[in-house]
Amino acid sequence: MANSKSDTSSASWTFLTNHAHVLLCLVEKPAARMREVAVRVGITERAVQRIVAELEEAGYLSRMREGRANRYLVHDNLFLRHPVESHCTIAGLIGMVTGRRAHAQPSRKGARRA
Repeated sequence: MANSKSDTSSASWTFLTNHAHVLLCLVEKPAARMREVAVRVGITERAVQRIVAELEEAGYLSRMREGRANRYLVHDNLFLRHPVESHCTIAGLIGMVTGRRAHAQPSRKGARRA
């Protein structure tokens, strides 16, 4: 049986990557600010910006401009990248972690791509 103190101490590693954590944060709150995501994931705001840019470049996210803010749309029909899990979709990952599907529809009318 594991010691409860060591179970609650800060983990030196996790099963999901920071890319997955950022993506899941944006599924949960599509209009989240990069600072909010950084705090939630436990990385710097700059790292979140880099990850979001990589996810956009790979086609996993689209950014929609809403006034002065951004809203992110997750493309949950795409497959994961690593050969071990490449048979799974983003929707499957989201479902596994959250128990629900991604927000697959664009936000309010009139939003434009950034």
